[in-house]
Amino acid sequence: MPVIVVEVMPKAELLDPQGKAVAGALQRLGRSAFSGVRVGKRFELHVDGPVTDALLADAREVAETLLANLVIEDVVSVRELEDVEA
Repeated sequence: MPVIVVEVMPKAELLDPQGKAVAGALQRLGRSAFSGVRVGKRFELHVDGPVTDALLADAREVAETLLANLVIEDVVSVRELEDVEA
């Protein structure tokens, strides 16, 4: 069954308290190679039938109207997930 993945992230100019907490924890764990973290959301939309350009466009519209709060978030990716196992 095909899957469309939608990724939503907080707008770059907004504070990301979850990301700051994770970044702080990484530093405390000695993982100093990571300089910052942003925490977002991932949605998987299961599809009956093939994923077409029109369906991807419809998924982007759904993402922008339902899945993301466009005041504080950006839809950064809408794509078909490759190699999905049932």
